[in-house]
Amino acid sequence: VTEEEMDNPTFKSDTILSDVHLYCPDKRHLMVRLNAVGQPVFLSYFKLLWNPKDLASQKHGREAGTEREHQYESGGEPCDSDRNNLRKEKESNIEGVEALLDDDGDLEVVRRPRSASSVEAEDLSRDRVYPVILMKGEEDAFEDEEQEGGCSDVVKIEHTMATPLEDVGKQVWRAAFLLADYILFKRDTFRCCSVLELGGGTGITSIIMGTVAKRVYCTDVGEDLLAMCEKNITLNKHLMEPGRGEVKVKELDWLKDQFCTDPEAPYSWSEEEIADLHDHCTVIMAADVFYDDDLTDALFRMLYRITHNLRNSCTVYLALEKRLNFTLRHMDVTCEAYNHFRNTLNDLENLQDKKMKYTVEPIKLDFCQFLIYERIEQL
Repeated sequence: VTEEEMDNPTFKSDTILSDVHLYCPDKRHLMVRLNAVGQPVFLSYFKLLWNPKDLASQKHGREAGTEREHQYESGGEPCDSDRNNLRKEKESNIEGVEALLDDDGDLEVVRRPRSASSVEAEDLSRDRVYPVILMKGEEDAFEDEEQEGGCSDVVKIEHTMATPLEDVGKQVWRAAFLLADYILFKRDTFRCCSVLELGGGTGITSIIMGTVAKRVYCTDVGEDLLAMCEKNITLNKHLMEPGRGEVKVKELDWLKDQFCTDPEAPYSWSEEEIADLHDHCTVIMAADVFYDDDLTDALFRMLYRITHNLRNSCTVYLALEKRLNFTLRHMDVTCEAYNHFRNTLNDLENLQDKKMKYTVEPIKLDFCQFLIYERIEQL
């Protein structure tokens, strides 16, 4: 190692991991196959909480213990009856712990039995951490999952759990859930619209949009990714059928100036589809696609080209996670990809163009949450 290399150390990792599935440890993630490049593909179920109270009940079990401890921190002193209840609860907790100690004071842990009655099982239930590995072709193993996944409130998504940077579109990301929440919250706004999604990835946001919109063009690049996306559209047709929404999977490379119209190429565009997009599209959306400066620049160039050709005015919805990274160059925690995104967004808003005017507005994140994920402040 040269002295110059020692002065400028670089740490590299070729694995990118989404933590969406880690937030639901009791959910099943079934490994169903290997994709064309040998990556394990999982099938996950994401429940739609049409009643926001359902989400509160999901969190209640995790928060109940800490809530009792902190409920008086900001509300003044408890009354006498509350003091007595807290004292009795603490005493019972101490007695419960002492009952589990042996003669030497060691904690005796009661193991959950392998087979128990329904009542016992309920008392001893705990989160089960998956994935469950299945061999391809074992159709019987999917019977329970098919029954669960056929419901009108469950989204089924094939995805990977870890990929190199160039394949991150095959994972599920938090900003996609955030945008999906907004679509469900503003159903009437998107009803019967024609929509374009840029960087659709697994297709989960386009699927949710397809439940209310008339037509959605879900676009990305890479035949393997687009095939996975198309599979997910098929898995969730039951969600879109009531509203007769249609989701079309198409290739759209931001680094190219033109739509792919080669009839021999999979996921290419027909001239009729391009005309339909230009004549009817009023909504463009993208979720968690701002992680590489060159791709961010390419996306905004693509946005500029497409919006210039639209017959109608258009609203663009951009959802992203502000990712904090420590860099040796700054010796500090920075958000370089996010900062570049904001600078490019400002350039677009300040663009002097006789035909187009771009206006940027933030959306408050106080709308209802319809999917189970962690809505962190960086979203």
